[in-house]
Amino acid sequence: MRYEDFEFLLCEPQDDGVMLVTLNRPDAMNATNDRMHWELTRIWGVVNDDPGVKAVVVTGAGERAFSAGGDLSVVEAMSNSHETTMRVMKEASDIVYNMLACDKPIISAINGTAVGAGLAVALLADVSVMAEDAKLTDGHARLGVSAGDHAAIIWPILCGMSKAKYYLMTADFVDGKEAERIGLVTFCAPRAEVLPRALAIAAKLARGSQTAIRATKKSLNNWLRTAGPAFDNSLALEMLCFLGPDVKEGLAALRDKRAPDFPSARLP
Repeated sequence: MRYEDFEFLLCEPQDDGVMLVTLNRPDAMNATNDRMHWELTRIWGVVNDDPGVKAVVVTGAGERAFSAGGDLSVVEAMSNSHETTMRVMKEASDIVYNMLACDKPIISAINGTAVGAGLAVALLADVSVMAEDAKLTDGHARLGVSAGDHAAIIWPILCGMSKAKYYLMTADFVDGKEAERIGLVTFCAPRAEVLPRALAIAAKLARGSQTAIRATKKSLNNWLRTAGPAFDNSLALEMLCFLGPDVKEGLAALRDKRAPDFPSARLP
């Protein structure tokens, strides 16, 4: 693919070999529809193969969100179609492993709400800068499915098992200050400073020894690869949940903006 082939990822070369990639569905809070989800599997190979790119910054369009997670139409399609679920499962896996395989440093500028597949990109970045007042949540448990997109491979390493279990099972939101405190993100900053700071970090890395930086990233990512079996299992369990009854209630509750009444939580 070429950069101009991406429909919902805006790719803008910056100075010093930095590529700015923007999740670009601002009217939908950059939620991942079918096309964007697929594009997020492809962009990392494109920048990795581009000799003019030495570092990547990824952010969300607009002022409200980095990405509001999966488009609800996609969630509904998954709950009604084994074929759709299997396709999304492969793409979710490809996003994680293709980001790990990208030799070049990735910096996320988390400028607003980050959920679901968008959160996977935000937290799997090598360096993350989050707005102090932005909020993130894995969100899967709120929908009635298990955490699977990225959580098992990265949350326990970033913030420890205790915090990971709490936030992944409750789907509570975490703001930028708390996310930095527990280690989920590298830095938090005032919202207006998030993207400039991420671009400055990328420029600094682009000026460094590319051999040393890429080899360091590759070595450290082996810690994540050791968690690959746990991630693969979590992704399979998530997809099984999408084919169960709880997700239909979770989806209805989200649309109705009410608390869910999950079938699995009802007393016999």
